[in-house]
Amino acid sequence: MKKLLLLFFCITASIYAKAQKPNPDYDAELAKKYEADDYGMKKYVLVMLKTGSNTTSTKAENDTAFAGHMANMGKLVKENKLVVAGPLGKNDKNYRGIFILNVKTIDEAKRILATDPAVKANLLDTDLFEWYGSAALAAYLGTSEKVGKF
Repeated sequence: MKKLLLLFFCITASIYAKAQKPNPDYDAELAKKYEADDYGMKKYVLVMLKTGSNTTSTKAENDTAFAGHMANMGKLVKENKLVVAGPLGKNDKNYRGIFILNVKTIDEAKRILATDPAVKANLLDTDLFEWYGSAALAAYLGTSEKVGKF
C-alpha cells in the first residue's frame, strides 16, 4: 500500500510539474523587492493575540498599555515588520486579534513581541505559528492609509 501511495504521489507531482507554465506577468524586480520565492510566496510568522493572564491591572494601566500597543504597531509597520493586523470578533478561545509579522522565525517574532507594552504587561498573550503566504502582503500597506476616512 505504501509503495502504491508513493507511486501515485510521484506520478501526480510529475504531471503537476509538467503542467506549470511561466507567469507572463512575472516581475523579477518586484519579486526581489518582496523577497518572493519562485511561487510568489515567503515565510512569515502568524501571531494569534489572546487575553493575557493579568487580571489585576487598573483601567489606567490598561489604557496606557493599549495606547502603547497601538503605537508599537505603527512603529512595526514603518519598520516593515508588521504587514497585517486586526481584531477578531468574540470567540470562545479568548483570541483578540492577529498579527502577521514579516519575519522568518518564531524567535525573531518573540523578540519583536517583547517590545509590545500590552504583551509585556501580560494583558495580551500570544500563540505563534510559521506561516507561508503571498510575498505581496506588504504591498497593501502603501494603500491601506488611503481607504479609511479616520
